[in-house]
Amino acid sequence: MNKVRIGAGEFRSRIIQFPDAEGLRPTPDRVRETLFNWLGQTLYGRTCLDLFAGSGALGFEAASRGAERVVMIERSLPVFRALKENEARLGCKNVILRQQDGLEFVARDVERFDVVFLDPPFQSGYLPGILDSLPRHLKDEGVVYVESGSAIAAPDSWRVLKSGRAGQVWFQLIGLNE
Repeated sequence: MNKVRIGAGEFRSRIIQFPDAEGLRPTPDRVRETLFNWLGQTLYGRTCLDLFAGSGALGFEAASRGAERVVMIERSLPVFRALKENEARLGCKNVILRQQDGLEFVARDVERFDVVFLDPPFQSGYLPGILDSLPRHLKDEGVVYVESGSAIAAPDSWRVLKSGRAGQVWFQLIGLNE
């Protein structure tokens, strides 16, 4: 089993475990720290969507930092089972897990969120299509965290609020253009 440590909040220093799976790589600690600095450290009252949950590092970190509700979507059954085990071990009351394809969720679901974590498998090619579909899933002033294996250009309907790079990981916080 692979392991990641939660960086802050209620579950600070707790370990989450996840299996090996194709395309699964948790957001590096340094990148998570930067992201949550951008978001303001705590997420009290906010709703979050972790669309390709994988290890659960982003979703559980958001839950730990006080998010009112975190919906985590994961297609792989073995990875989903690990997320369920981590949810139970941490005692997360604000996490909703769904074993579902992220593209299917975006196409069919109508929920709206304050923060969307968008970290699909790097080689998937999912980003452009998903970014076109996400505006209807964002609340007013909502933001999307995007992580990829190469530089990404936000579509015209989006504006880059913050961006960075750490090794092979490119990441941005984007919002809708007014």
